[in-house]
Amino acid sequence: MQRALHILCAALMLFACHSHAATPDNSGSSEVIVGARDTAAYMPLLRDRRVAVLANHTAMYDTERHIVDMMHAEGIDVVGIFAPEHGFRGSVEAGAKIEDGTDTKTGIRILSLYDGNTQRPSDAVMRSFDVLVVDMQDVGLRFYTYYISMLRMIEACADFGAEVVVLDRPNPNGHYVDGPILDMKYKSGVGWLPIPVVHGMTMGEIATMAIGEGWTKPATLTVVKCQGYDHTTHYDLPIAPSPNLATQHSIYLYPTTCLFEGTVLSMGRGTESPFEIYGHPNLTGYDFAFTPAPNAGSAKPPHMGKVCYGKDLRDIPNEEIWGNGIDLSYIIEAYHNLGLGNDFFTPMFEKLIGVAWVREMIIEGCTAQEIEARWTSEVAEFKEQRRKYLLYSE
Repeated sequence: MQRALHILCAALMLFACHSHAATPDNSGSSEVIVGARDTAAYMPLLRDRRVAVLANHTAMYDTERHIVDMMHAEGIDVVGIFAPEHGFRGSVEAGAKIEDGTDTKTGIRILSLYDGNTQRPSDAVMRSFDVLVVDMQDVGLRFYTYYISMLRMIEACADFGAEVVVLDRPNPNGHYVDGPILDMKYKSGVGWLPIPVVHGMTMGEIATMAIGEGWTKPATLTVVKCQGYDHTTHYDLPIAPSPNLATQHSIYLYPTTCLFEGTVLSMGRGTESPFEIYGHPNLTGYDFAFTPAPNAGSAKPPHMGKVCYGKDLRDIPNEEIWGNGIDLSYIIEAYHNLGLGNDFFTPMFEKLIGVAWVREMIIEGCTAQEIEARWTSEVAEFKEQRRKYLLYSE
């Protein structure tokens, strides 16, 4: 009950304008101020212009007001709100279609970018605004879809001459880079750029690099930086970025445990601890068990109603997760335990990990260390490639 209450509180907590970010050894903290608070840097770009906003529930200006509410109160002409995956209010489960609607607080129309059909807004919609403001809390993973919605909108803005203003927020996984570079033949809605699984960049840095590298068309871009943040900061999110990432611990485990979504296992959807546990009805030798059931974060979770045996990762210290980075040992152990061969995987696995050779090496019997060693040089090359686009020191 106590854990469930903790998760509920984390999911409902509003974004504070000032947040504390621990140093890597947790010996101290510094004040981080998100880009939305630096109104002097962006409000002059919005006044007397038609403004659209790409945002969700994480785009809080202060403890009381969403960025849209603040702009509306300040007389900014907000003509539309674009909603990414999980919806404008962040309550819709992963992958579910988001419908158009109206924001009940302001009366502003909400236009879905995740309705199953829309790749970009219509020409008429694109002509209805002059500036796009982007404000969403990302978690720093190639398969987390908020940055893809942003890049699609940047492309559309480039075509129609609209400016883009990104109100930056810290990356909770921004202190390291890990995983293979996406083989672009696996480009999908969960992987859009030739970057590692853990890219270590903020939304503002991704936008800057995507334009600089020619991965997207060159729109006019302004990034309003965070203050008091750099890439050594371990930043605790005061509001859950999506329904199934309800704790900071799950966000740290997510680079590893999300890969189970490309296998036959459950990664804890339909429980109080998604991405912090995993299991399968036929895993043997494990005492820990859970039974997925429909909940607000998952209407039909994998292995719904079945007892799954596996591992509980909730007590692993954060420092150990940071040290291990992407840890394939869990998947390799489960693969050998079930004895399903290639049927252990689904086509989603390549979309998530980004390459074919990881599955191949697991089937060949390679260790996690052997597989991870293969992407080490890619990571080093990418870190050099992205260096000139970083807005914060490493």
